[in-house]
This record gives sequence, structure tokens and C-alpha cells, in this order.
Amino acid sequence: MIFINPKTGYAFKKIFGSPQSKNILISFLNGLVYEGNSTIEYLEIIKPNLPPQLEGLKDTYLDVKARLNDGTLVIIQIQVLNVQFSGKRVLFNAAKTYAFQLERRQAYRDLKPVIALTLTDFDMFPGQNQLISRFVYREKSEGWYYPDNGMELVFVELPKFTKELNELETLTDKWIYFMKYARSLSSIPENMDDIPELNQAFEIANQAGLTLEELEELERREMFIYDQQGAIALGLQQGRQQGREEGREEAKRETARNLLGQLNDETIAQATGLSLEEIATLREERSSD
Repeated sequence: MIFINPKTGYAFKKIFGSPQSKNILISFLNGLVYEGNSTIEYLEIIKPNLPPQLEGLKDTYLDVKARLNDGTLVIIQIQVLNVQFSGKRVLFNAAKTYAFQLERRQAYRDLKPVIALTLTDFDMFPGQNQLISRFVYREKSEGWYYPDNGMELVFVELPKFTKELNELETLTDKWIYFMKYARSLSSIPENMDDIPELNQAFEIANQAGLTLEELEELERREMFIYDQQGAIALGLQQGRQQGREEGREEAKRETARNLLGQLNDETIAQATGLSLEEIATLREERSSD
């Protein structure tokens, strides 16, 4: 067997966001958000994209969005590129989902909690050893919880998961192992086949069940991600080298110049912290050279 890479957004949506994926997503969320407890009994998978509703508001796209049996909204994102402001993007998506629940004339009491689950293929919090981190509103000096904790941010940093196959014990362990290693497996591991939802996930992820068009789309997206990772790493390396001799802002511009021929303006802006206007100016300067 050859399995698709669940860390790409296209594959993740196919495995966890398809009409037949409800039980899979319930098990996945119980494992990653609720520490393996059978907290979720039912959910509804809904369209994950959040079109802007106000002029000038930045568009956003989420991998999977679901409404739990108690009305809680869960938004799930996979981040494979370690670009600047990743944390702000997560917070923006959560706040946007929370605020846009209300239709006209609805009251604040109708607002439901939002859980933003983010899986990263890089260390989101360098220097911290926690595999799963959870953030909510708390009083700064004494630590007591805000009475209406409407948003919770949950991060799973895949590089910090170091268990081997024979060490998997919990539902949480097995789902994280699936996310991190499914692409490199050639069969369903014996110690994971006791969970029906994981077996279903492996069946959907089996390339043999995909159409030629789906396989081509997956390959394009994987190659795009690999190219971006390589381009960003190279650009940052060259920018750091340049930055030893020049100021910080010029180092950012030099990094951006190194990426102009490989990435689009938005991705370069995320990787460097420069504005889209500054990137456009650099492109104009390059074209006039």
C-alpha cells in the first residue's frame, strides 16, 4: 500500500472532511483535543472556508471546520511552512470564526465556544517541550480563568512527537503517529488496527482508491510545499548571511529578493515580515534591472 500524506491540506480534507469522515473526525478530535476521552458523540462537518464579510478583511482558508453536539465550533489547520506571523494567523482565524457566528439581530448569548486546533510540521514554540499546548484567557497575575472563555487555541507540534511504533499506547499517540508517518508506511500497523476509525482513515488515504486526477493534484501540492520549504530555507540562509553585513530591514529585503523568482508575494511577505507593497516594489526594481 501507498498512503497519501495527511499533512497536505488537500489530503487532510479528503481524510477528515469528506461526508463519510464524521466518525474519523470524532475519534481524531477526541484524541487530540480531549486527551483520548469519548467527549464528542456527534458533529457536523461544515464548509471550512471563511470568505471575508467586510470590505478589506483578509480572506482565510481552513482545512476542516466542524460543529460539535453542544454547538462548539472546531476549526482545524495544518501548517507545514514555518513563516512569520503563523501565530497571528491562528488567532485571526479563531477570532473571525467566533465573531462571524452571529447573524443579524442575534444576541451575544448565542455565541458558542471556538476551538482552533493547529497541527504544525515545525516547532511552533522553540524551547518548549510540550507536544500539545493549550491556550485560553486567564487573569494575568493570579491565573484564574476568564468567565466566558469563548476561544481555545490547541497546538500539536509534530516534530516533538518522538514515540516509536511499538511505544504507541493511547488514542492520542496513534492519531499523531498517523499524521506524522502515514506517508512512509506500506501497511496498517498491527497495534493501530484496533481503532475502526483509524482503519477507515488508512482506507481513504490509500492511493489505490484515488483517481488519476486526485493523484496528480496531490503530487502537485506536495511538490509545491517542498519547493516552498526549500526556497524559504535558502532565502533565509542567504538573508542571514547578508544581514551580518547590513541592517535588519535590509536583510529582510535581501531575503525577499532571493525568493522573488520562486514564491508568490503573499508567501514572501509571510516569510519575511515585509508588506505586500514592499514586495511589489522589489519586483519592480528587479524587472527594471
